[in-house]
Amino acid sequence: MTESRALLPLAAASRILSRAINPSGRPSERRLRQAVEGKVVLVTGASRGIGEASARKLAAAGACVLLVARSRERLDDLKAQYSELGGTVHTYPVDLSEPESIDALAARLPEHHEHVDVIVNNAGKSIRRSIERSYRRFHDFERTIGVNYLGPVKLMLALLPSMRARGDGHIVNVSTIGVRVPPAPRWAAYQASKSAFDVFLRSAAAEAAADGVTISSIYLGLVHSEMSAPTPIFRYVPGLTPDQAGDLVCKAIVDRPSVISPWWAGAVELGAAVSRRPWELAAGLYSRLSEDTESAAAASEDRPAEERVTEGS
Repeated sequence: MTESRALLPLAAASRILSRAINPSGRPSERRLRQAVEGKVVLVTGASRGIGEASARKLAAAGACVLLVARSRERLDDLKAQYSELGGTVHTYPVDLSEPESIDALAARLPEHHEHVDVIVNNAGKSIRRSIERSYRRFHDFERTIGVNYLGPVKLMLALLPSMRARGDGHIVNVSTIGVRVPPAPRWAAYQASKSAFDVFLRSAAAEAAADGVTISSIYLGLVHSEMSAPTPIFRYVPGLTPDQAGDLVCKAIVDRPSVISPWWAGAVELGAAVSRRPWELAAGLYSRLSEDTESAAAASEDRPAEERVTEGS
């Protein structure tokens, strides 16, 4: 029996467990079309994964979808595909880690669209690397904070005034369950940056609610996408597909809940609030038993500054 066949039972068990521990649900085609037809929906990180799946579903439902991502060529390909589904599609190549790029986007949008009805903040940068291998990689933290926090904040500051002035608007934040559970080893850069934007958005939501702007936060566990691919063990961990996660984005747009999250997240939050020590002991044990991936270890070798590559979505 080959190794792949030997792992089939593990993969099957993972799919079954995924349905038990992850949020699920999608609106009917009719309800989604009623919610977004003719509406302007901006999706960041739209070139791959969750963003690509969400944008495809929204275009098929008749939305005017604004695809925001770094790759112009990839966005043009997707525009051609989605335009055949019935929606209107516009592409905006933007690197969220570059403030000037966001300023240019904010200046261009009013030239082509009267306003933006829905923002799907999906772009993200994930890094899983131990602190030991991060001592000489401060740029990892700069990259994650740029894409996961500062970039989205700058975009919200540009688009939120129009929503508040109109008395209507909806923001969907595709976040991580790591924001709601105790910190895990090797995820310092990622969890810190995602938590920062989560706090910013929840604070802003308290102010914007009086002006008719609603905010939905989706706290996802593992999603089997290009972002998780560098960690081989994740292939057999229960998780969602990008298409399933895209369904949750559509559900958030239709129903406008404040939170979509795994059912068990609240219990973990409560347990961590009552006593941090058990979680710290568990995290310490996990740290000793696990390792950096080969790619993370190789990337931690000393590199000259000019070879560092900024990654966004």
